[in-house]
Amino acid sequence: MEAKKRHEYAADLSSIKEAHERIKPYIHKTPVLTSESLNSISGRSLFFKCECFQKGGAFKFRGACNAVLSLDAAKGVVTHSSGNHAAALSLAAKMQGIPAYIVVPKGAPKCKVDNVIRYGGKVIWSEATMSSREEVASRVLHETGSVLIHPYNDGRIISGQGTVALELLEQIQEIDTIIVPISGGGLISGVALAAKSIKPSIRIIAAEPKGADDAAQSKVAGRIITLPVTNTVADGLRASLGDLTWPVVRDMVDGVVVVEDGEIIEAMRMCYEMLKVSVEPSGAIGLAAVLSTSFRSNPCWKDCKNIGIVLSGGNVDLGVLWDSLKSSE
Repeated sequence: MEAKKRHEYAADLSSIKEAHERIKPYIHKTPVLTSESLNSISGRSLFFKCECFQKGGAFKFRGACNAVLSLDAAKGVVTHSSGNHAAALSLAAKMQGIPAYIVVPKGAPKCKVDNVIRYGGKVIWSEATMSSREEVASRVLHETGSVLIHPYNDGRIISGQGTVALELLEQIQEIDTIIVPISGGGLISGVALAAKSIKPSIRIIAAEPKGADDAAQSKVAGRIITLPVTNTVADGLRASLGDLTWPVVRDMVDGVVVVEDGEIIEAMRMCYEMLKVSVEPSGAIGLAAVLSTSFRSNPCWKDCKNIGIVLSGGNVDLGVLWDSLKSSE
C-alpha cells in the first residue's frame, strides 16, 4: 500500500517529457552559468540554471504555457497570484489569443503587476488574504466561464516546471545535487520527479526563507503545516504547499535549508557582482542556501560536489530591494 501511495503523483517523467515537447517552440532553453569565484567561496562546483532569462522573467512561464496549451479555454483563464505566475499566465494566454483574468492581492510587487498588464492580463484586485483571493477568483470564474489555472497545485503546472530539470541534466550531466526554491512546491515537485527518474541517486534540496519556513516544518511534522503569517523579502516564497505538491516534497525532497533574509540579500549581491545577473530574492535563495552555515556544516551534504542551483526568477522590485539593503546595513 505504501509503495503504491508513493507513486500516485500529479506528474511523472512521461508527462514532463510531453510538456517539454509541447512548450519547446515557445520557451527559452535557458543557459547554465558558472563562476570560479563562487566555486571557490562555496568549495563546490556550482551550476546556475538561469530561469531569470526565461520569457516573463521566471520559470513560471513553463508551467503556464503547458497548462494553456493543454486545454480548450476559448473563454479564457483565471488565476490568483501576486507574482510571476500571474505574468506568465497572461503571456501564455496572449500567445493563444484568449483572455487572462488575474486576481491580484493588494500590496503585490509593482514590477510584477506591471508585467501582468504588459502581457495583456486583466487585473482584478482582491484583499491580501488567501480567502479573499479565492473568493474573487471564484466570482470571476462564474462570471466569465473561464478555466482556473492554479499557480502550483496543478499537474499541468508541475509537469511544465519539471522541464527545468530535463534541460539542466542534459546540459550538465555530472550534477549530483539540485537546490530549488520552495513555496507552493510546483517547481521543486516537477524538478524532483524528473531528476530522480533520470538519475535516482541525485539529491534534491529545498531552499526556504526563515520567515516562511512552512515546508521545513511540514517535513518535520510529516504533514502540511500552514503558517498564519509570513515575513520575508522573498515575496515569491510565501505560499503554502498544496495537496498535489506535498506528496512529492514529502517523498522526494531530501532536505530543506532555511536561510535568513540577510543571507538572501547577500546572495543577490553576489549574483549581481560575480554572475552579472539580476536575480530576485526568491531566485537567489539557492545560492544563499549553499553558502549558509547550516548547509556547510551538515554532514549529510558533504558529498554534494556538483550542485545545480535554479535561479528561478529575475523580476526584482527595486524599491523593496533598496529598502532591504538599507535595513541590512
